Amino acid sequence: MNAVAASSLRSVSRTLASSGAAKRSFAAAAGSENLVKTALNDLHRELGGEMVPFAGYELPVLYKGDNGGVMNEHLWCREEGKAAMFDVSHMGQIRWHGKDRVAFLEKVVVGDIAGLTPGSGLLSLVTNEKGGILDDTVITNAGDFVYMVVNGATKFGDMKHFQEQLDQFDGDVTMEYLEDTMQLLAIQGPGAAAAIAKILPEGFDLTNMAFMTGTDTTLDGVEGCRITRCGYTGEDGFEIAMPEASANSIASKLLEDPAVNPTGLGARDSLRLEAGLCLYGNDLNEETNPIEGALGWTLGGKGGRRRTEQGFLGAETFLTPEGKFRKQSRKRVGIFGMKAPARDHTEIYDATGENLIGEITSGTYSPCLKAPIAMGYVSSANAKAGTEVMLKIRNKMQKAAVTKMPFVESRYYRVPE
Repeated sequence: MNAVAASSLRSVSRTLASSGAAKRSFAAAAGSENLVKTALNDLHRELGGEMVPFAGYELPVLYKGDNGGVMNEHLWCREEGKAAMFDVSHMGQIRWHGKDRVAFLEKVVVGDIAGLTPGSGLLSLVTNEKGGILDDTVITNAGDFVYMVVNGATKFGDMKHFQEQLDQFDGDVTMEYLEDTMQLLAIQGPGAAAAIAKILPEGFDLTNMAFMTGTDTTLDGVEGCRITRCGYTGEDGFEIAMPEASANSIASKLLEDPAVNPTGLGARDSLRLEAGLCLYGNDLNEETNPIEGALGWTLGGKGGRRRTEQGFLGAETFLTPEGKFRKQSRKRVGIFGMKAPARDHTEIYDATGENLIGEITSGTYSPCLKAPIAMGYVSSANAKAGTEVMLKIRNKMQKAAVTKMPFVESRYYRVPE
């Protein structure tokens, strides 16, 4: 995420506790920018969406109405039998073609792409020569091609980086950016599977569709669509891609189900923070490596092929030749126990309040826990769960403690045994 988009979402998270002033400032900003509108823009407005600029697009921060507002939308997504629908069409969808596509991708991301069986996917990281994270991405082996989804605010920078690497790569690989011809919706929550089943072809086996798998399909009879069981809320859910011309009809069909609630950026941010998930531009950036970011698991287990063979940009900066993690001076952790919300850039001190040991990168009020939560980076010596710390909030010191994440237990889908 670029600085403008990160700033927008930081403001979005504040709507949990703020007045209409912040919302009005969004409206003013929206009018002053040349923003891209998704295919659902008119529908968002009809549903009472409060539109804000984000990642170069105009998207709803929240919806007005009985089930609207960040708090209500957030809690709806966690409630049994309910599902939240997000417009995530700003994200970048890329197809990789050519017989050497896997070899190329393993030079630019850290994950085991060669190990993906048809239909399976993973969360991976795009790194630079210094080992810094350029983006996080979901990658799926789609059989004849590799399907990649990157963050909306970083997609053009990502593709510029990919093209630079392609220019140096001697092999058969082509990058196909789908632009806005394919729109993307996320359906998240305990009721997501029941809701999505209503628009899938008869006989589609959702029961045996594992988390982080995807396939091409029809949606509400529309050809050329794709479904992936994934998401960024800590709940079961799906991302569905469909041709731009059919986005309105498919979204409207989903919303005919009373269990499905339109949900904006504000709740999306508080949901991902409760789930302990990173926001690129806040919690991850090109100066942060996977080990610092507590994302070493994306490289595979100890002794795994990607950790030992390496071959991706910056590997040697945070891995030893044997594939062990190099020691880091700081680590991403959860922070809990403060009385007031700690926003990004809040300073973290040791228990004495005298020694600066880190900084908050994301913070909000947790609707589920009814308490402030945050994540950030602290010195490795202070990264153990239970370590007492002090936060400097509005020039006053507040007690808090390092904690494990997620803050709210994740409920990703598991195929029955």
